[in-house]
Amino acid sequence: MSDVARLAGVSTTTVSRVVNGRYGVSASTIAQVRSAIERLGYESSLVASSLRRRKTDVLGLVTHSFQSYTAEVLKGVMDALRQTGLDLIIYADSDLYGTYAAGWEQRHLSRLAGTLTDGCIVVTPSGEIRSSTPVVAIDPATDSTVPSVTAANFEGATAVVEHLIELGHRRIGFIAGRSELVASRSREEGYLQALARAGIPADPALIAKGDFHPGPAAPLARALLERPDRPTAIFAANDDMALTTLEVARDLGLSVPGDLSVAGFDDIPEAALAEPALTTVDQSVYRLGYEAARMLKALVRGEWDGPHQIVLPARLIVRRSTAPPRAAM
Repeated sequence: MSDVARLAGVSTTTVSRVVNGRYGVSASTIAQVRSAIERLGYESSLVASSLRRRKTDVLGLVTHSFQSYTAEVLKGVMDALRQTGLDLIIYADSDLYGTYAAGWEQRHLSRLAGTLTDGCIVVTPSGEIRSSTPVVAIDPATDSTVPSVTAANFEGATAVVEHLIELGHRRIGFIAGRSELVASRSREEGYLQALARAGIPADPALIAKGDFHPGPAAPLARALLERPDRPTAIFAANDDMALTTLEVARDLGLSVPGDLSVAGFDDIPEAALAEPALTTVDQSVYRLGYEAARMLKALVRGEWDGPHQIVLPARLIVRRSTAPPRAAM
């Protein structure tokens, strides 16, 4: 502020009045101070400003870690906030493959809510959320009572497994996601329901418990594919784990889709670029972020009159990673 005052030829008190929109400063002096601020690239303290105004014009995005899924969510959030006058703070856990310790999202929120942000988006929270400012959850846990955005996970999983069954597969492996999330459990339920409808008994030995991360998915995929009665197809609960399964199959000398069909869920950009291109479920991850930001923006401004939960459709995308098993050709 001293630098601005010197450049504008006024006192620091005058600069403070201009920055905080107080009365008693002439229009010409305001223009003079603003010109100095622009030239110096001055920004007032976000925390100090929020304490004075009870408002920051900043939203937060809280996530445990960054993956392709989170990057697509972020694209949607940023597009929804364009030309709104709102900025975004991103807060992520530093341990990419760490365990999801209970309450991680609550600890992150406590650092952002109120003084740094006017509200937060929380990506895949695993428990109940309490906050003094508005919160929107993307793919929350069952007991979450905050407004949320999710996809038709059960229907999407059912569609992809039915597709594999129609191709002639009967031994279909499944790599699940985080068990505490509604989305993960719904995808597993869709897998089991599709098998049941086709009269195919679910084999517990073909179900592996993952956590949506590609690293831990590698040994799970390898264990399934090294079985003497290995599955002819694997459905992974997200694309990151499905792409890892493609790599493991390649390492084991298995061709996809000749020896093994692989399908995922999310339709992240890497899915279409894989070799072979990945069959998956498009849950419009970008739109999850866009709708969450749109909802949060309205909640912060007291303007939201829509539903408590937004459910987006899920659509099967068939690509070259799935085909009939050799015996059925």
